[in-house]
Amino acid sequence: MTNGIISMINGPVIKGENMSNFKMREMVMVGEKKLIGEVISIDGNIGTIQVYEETEGLRVEEPIIGTGKPLSLKLGPGMIGNMFDGIERPLKKINEISNNFIPEGIGLLSIDPDKKWKVSIDVKKGDYLKPGDIYGVVKETSLIDHKLMVPPHKEGKVIEVKENGEYNLEEILIRLEDKNNKNHKLKMYQEWPIRNPRPVKERIPIDKLLITGQRVLDMFFPIAKGGTSAIPGGFGTGKTMTQHQLAKWSDADIIVYIGCGERGNEMTEVLEDFPDLIDPKTNEPIMKRTILIANTSNMPVAAREASIYTGITMAEYFRDMGYHVAIMADSTSRWAEALREISGRLEEMPAEEGYPAYLPSRLAEFYERAGYVNTLNDNEGSVTIIGAVSPAGGDFSEPVTENTKRFVNVFLALDRELAYSRHYPAINWLTSYSGYTKTLDSWYSDNVSEDALDVRNRMLQLLQEEEKLQEIVMLVGEDVLPDNQRLILEISKVIKIGFLQQNAFHKEDTFVPIEKQYKMLKTIEHLYNRSNDATNKGIPISQVRNDEIFNRVIKMKYDIPNDKLEKIDKINEKIDSFYDSLERKYSE
Repeated sequence: MTNGIISMINGPVIKGENMSNFKMREMVMVGEKKLIGEVISIDGNIGTIQVYEETEGLRVEEPIIGTGKPLSLKLGPGMIGNMFDGIERPLKKINEISNNFIPEGIGLLSIDPDKKWKVSIDVKKGDYLKPGDIYGVVKETSLIDHKLMVPPHKEGKVIEVKENGEYNLEEILIRLEDKNNKNHKLKMYQEWPIRNPRPVKERIPIDKLLITGQRVLDMFFPIAKGGTSAIPGGFGTGKTMTQHQLAKWSDADIIVYIGCGERGNEMTEVLEDFPDLIDPKTNEPIMKRTILIANTSNMPVAAREASIYTGITMAEYFRDMGYHVAIMADSTSRWAEALREISGRLEEMPAEEGYPAYLPSRLAEFYERAGYVNTLNDNEGSVTIIGAVSPAGGDFSEPVTENTKRFVNVFLALDRELAYSRHYPAINWLTSYSGYTKTLDSWYSDNVSEDALDVRNRMLQLLQEEEKLQEIVMLVGEDVLPDNQRLILEISKVIKIGFLQQNAFHKEDTFVPIEKQYKMLKTIEHLYNRSNDATNKGIPISQVRNDEIFNRVIKMKYDIPNDKLEKIDKINEKIDSFYDSLERKYSE
């Protein structure tokens, strides 16, 4: 292939001449250092390239070398437990080579090609393999069996197969011969272009809850497996902490955590904390089912734009094995800012707030890759996307938040006032919503209780009534309200403090089983029903609101262990005993 020649350099955007033989989205090596780049436009003989590395020191008239293939990932054993930059270069390996900094021209390093893996091969000579078929297994970690699959678009009869043993990534395990007598070599890894969704047999309707152990989510604003969710919030409202909790406790099989344009100290916290965390379900380190992608705000801006696609491609690969994968993208606002910066350097016509006109379609493309699917090998798998959004000044009307809202089904609006009053997670129950409550109705009926969502709806209604009453209270004070409305204010405090507020550092409260969540909410409703009945019988609110009973209900989240839920029944007995005696006293 003819080489191009650099004619203009503008930060990460390079223009080259003699580019007519290059392809759109082709990966190229730029300059003497062979920096990794991608062709993003071709106009006659002039091509435009975005470079995924620092371009400092690059000169005009240096060569541009084509590779003939798009920017792709190596997908194979060695991804789980690893930490990558935005284009899948392993940070530990880079640190060994360069000591703390990513040098230019280090090349497209990837998962270790020399490490030997113990492979169990499940096919024999003469078998016919179709795309997606599993032909072997590697025990990648104690939690994850890495299933070796026939890449999409390849099939054929097995004409040569290795025995079980230890092999590295580059060794050929199987040779296939297709109907056209063409041979295909199967290695332990696949290569896949990051911007192309991986194929599936069919999409399945979403009907299973992603259990997170966070009460405000599981009972009030549920996220479904294969669903999409956004967590918008201003600085300091707890986006990253909320995503950490979801990464630690959700019942996804594999977590892909993308630190996209976040501050270095935040990513340092993730990189330090995650290796020490223990998975509660298996008592193994959580890194044995986690992939970290770190692309901090001081790393090249074009690689930040690619990091989102890197993460989703990895997630789809494990989904194709039949795993349920959750992606934490923190944050899509920084990704959108990378789009804006590159768009500005390309001199494209800006849209609202300087973002490119194609921002909505790029967001849609990203969130569209979530889903619950039937894979090519007839397994069920899912990719759930949970994207943080960082609107400047907490303004939810800015373009990234507004457009994200169009493409997600769960909107978890973080509230600055709640965060500053130490109410975490600071999810505002009035402005948040979940579009999955109806589709998950049968799941709650089968796995929790038939009235689980009815109780949730009644408690949300109380919180909405309380918000209206607070406006009256601010004008004329609480004393003018009738007792039954004052009771709504009191019960709402119990819901907010005793149920919605959750302590990530308390061993009983950091993760709460869904059975306990339901029982807690049912107990709060029982307290409301009994106290409301007493109020309607003319008993004064000062007698109805018993401090001991109310505090007992608020503190049950701490006092009752997650494995001793029968103790919640005793609280209900105390509530009945107190209000029975109170009603007898006033009826005499």
